[in-house]
Amino acid sequence: MKEVVIFGVGSYAKLAHAYLTSDSPYRPVAFAIDPEHAGEPEMLGVPVVRSDQLADLYPPDRFAMLVAVGYRRVNKGRTDVYERCKKMGYSFVTYVHSSVLRTRPSEIGENTFVFEAAVIQPYAAVGNNCVLWSGCQILHDSVIEDHCFIGSQSVIGGYATIGRSSFVGLNATIRDHIKVAPSSVIGAGATIMKDTEAGAIHSMRSTDRNLSKHANDLDDL
Repeated sequence: MKEVVIFGVGSYAKLAHAYLTSDSPYRPVAFAIDPEHAGEPEMLGVPVVRSDQLADLYPPDRFAMLVAVGYRRVNKGRTDVYERCKKMGYSFVTYVHSSVLRTRPSEIGENTFVFEAAVIQPYAAVGNNCVLWSGCQILHDSVIEDHCFIGSQSVIGGYATIGRSSFVGLNATIRDHIKVAPSSVIGAGATIMKDTEAGAIHSMRSTDRNLSKHANDLDDL
């Protein structure tokens, strides 16, 4: 059984611990956190270690890594940690829940976490360091580029592309053949019917609260 360090101590990290423990060949042995965020020395029965002690206590030649940091700053927080751990020499696990309906050929990159009841159709490709939440649908021949977050029950149509570091909210729909540009923010319930511009914010209604604040400031994941 492969032993894994989970980087993060928020809700996503706690959920990752539960899923890896109950539904995977991996065994979480520690959480990691940067020194400025350090708090309790233990969580869920395993130690919490500072990132500056990580390589000494859990060396990359013996332990794998799962970076479980949410969508803060449009996924940039998770991307920064992932790239830092990669430079340290860590390999990364990929988790796909046993209930996921995945029909090969399809591709899923490293440090990507796919929650229960998702659908991944043939010829779809999911990049590195992505999060696909419960019940989302990634249809045939679509591409999810690196560092994306795909919310629960969202639908990515066939031949669509979700650009690098984009955020797709709950119940959003991306029409087939659409190109969502890098670092886009697609709000909960939004429907995207045409290609987007890089960094654009799309909401279901003009009265929605500020999605930029939502994507950049809120992150208990």
